[in-house]
Amino acid sequence: MKYILVTALGAAEMEYVAHLRNKNIDVRVQPSAHTVIFENIYGENRDERTQNVLQIADAFTMEQLLDVEAKAFHPGPLLAGDFTTDFIKTLSAKGILSLDVQGYLRKVVNQKVFLTDWPDKLNALQYIDIVKADVAELAALSRYNTVEEGVKFLADLGVKEAVITNGSRGSVIYSAGVFYDIPAYLPKLVVDATGCGDTYMAGYLYQRIKKGAGIQQAGEFAAAMAGLKTTSPGPFVGTEDEVNRFLIQRV
Repeated sequence: MKYILVTALGAAEMEYVAHLRNKNIDVRVQPSAHTVIFENIYGENRDERTQNVLQIADAFTMEQLLDVEAKAFHPGPLLAGDFTTDFIKTLSAKGILSLDVQGYLRKVVNQKVFLTDWPDKLNALQYIDIVKADVAELAALSRYNTVEEGVKFLADLGVKEAVITNGSRGSVIYSAGVFYDIPAYLPKLVVDATGCGDTYMAGYLYQRIKKGAGIQQAGEFAAAMAGLKTTSPGPFVGTEDEVNRFLIQRV
């Protein structure tokens, strides 16, 4: 699948861009005074974590994307200031727009991260085709206590697919009035859970856009890919065949 990574980095972290480019990954860099740095702290329950923010990057602009043509775009804000609503609106005209809302729901106080609402959600969500959130983020975003009410709130704002993850308890996808229950595919040993949501959405978008898969099939592949990712530290580096074998083995 052909893709481009667009990132905002400080000069000190450019070595990572060189590393990715050496792997033939197309990376576009927006220079930033700093690179955002998160500190994730996990306890015994790998579904829960606390976070600190040690540095904040500059907001993204459309300059790096004006000449990019793609079937889909997936902004993954780490903090609320990463993408403005005008940025989202402009990007939505270029292709399918998928959004992980987690960054918009983070408030940083004395480097500590707290869950909060997204003040401009009513203006921004009308431009989003696919929204990804976990259960706690959905509650903060919608002000509803149940997933059923929360995803219907998103649908009323124009969101076509709501992907709601719940760690080891699986995920739910809501589209066109239908709920799709996606099981979790868990390894025998979890080594590193950081980045599972990003891995899930990479697998989901790959299946939906590149393979033309239905929602249930795409969700199960995505969940298996996220589960397989937890077996080793760092980002997912496996293959599609490995994901499919893991999916079958863990059913």
